[in-house]
Amino acid sequence: MTGSNVMREITPLTSSDCFTIFSRVKKKFDFPLHYHEEYELNLILNAKGARRVVGGSIEVIDDLELALVGPNLYHAWFTHQCQSEEITEITIQFHKDLFDEKFLKRNQLSFLKTMLEHSQRGIVFSPETIQALKGRIIGLAQKNGFDSVLELLSILHDLSISRNMKMLSDLSFTNEKFYYNSRRIEKVFEHMNLNYSKQVTLAEVAKIANMPEASFSRFIKRRTGKTFIDSLNEIRLGHASRMLIDTTTTIAEIAYKCGFNNISNFNRIFKRKKFCIPKDFRETYTGNRVFI
Repeated sequence: MTGSNVMREITPLTSSDCFTIFSRVKKKFDFPLHYHEEYELNLILNAKGARRVVGGSIEVIDDLELALVGPNLYHAWFTHQCQSEEITEITIQFHKDLFDEKFLKRNQLSFLKTMLEHSQRGIVFSPETIQALKGRIIGLAQKNGFDSVLELLSILHDLSISRNMKMLSDLSFTNEKFYYNSRRIEKVFEHMNLNYSKQVTLAEVAKIANMPEASFSRFIKRRTGKTFIDSLNEIRLGHASRMLIDTTTTIAEIAYKCGFNNISNFNRIFKRKKFCIPKDFRETYTGNRVFI
């Protein structure tokens, strides 16, 4: 997916590099919303009040920020309300095939594999994790050769087993298929993804799952951590976010096309989930130059 106002960045990594790391101290964020093929681990210190945009997620950050962004996921940080004169930013980018799929299937790499899968939605790490690892991330630039590759792998592993990491963007925004180890749930999500623009009732999805309504309600909550209506709304919001970025369709039309029965309901749910109204969401993504 390429929005007309989102820049595709060609990173300086060549096929014979393992990763690149660059660090800078700056007064403001001036890189536009962009995406690239590579994974990106971004450590930002002393930028309280800046705004992070990753996929469909928009949040104001604190003093300690560490995010892992998967391949081709939109992302950017904006100065917003940040007053700092000395923002430190360290960006590590590595190829999406740095870790071979077969390699990631080995037992000892299961946590890393899961984290890389989740990074398709963007991940932020807890302040405790950042405190514990920021020294090593900053020190990575001082290492070289094989040692630096080992250290990167070690840092990524420690991140993958860390507590309280949080995923950012909703699934339909990243267009990744997600599996809940349940054929029933998959069939229901497939149905919701195909029919989100229409009315979808609990009765019809329970029927698809071949369960009574009450049991299905408990089942989906247990498996996904969300109620049926929350899951449906997330799918709808994912599609709405895409349309807000990629089209000039009016907000009211987008609300109806994505299955919301009225615009105030759409605005309310959007704000609850994304902490801003659709109009502000759309404006965050505009005004960026295209370099393709």
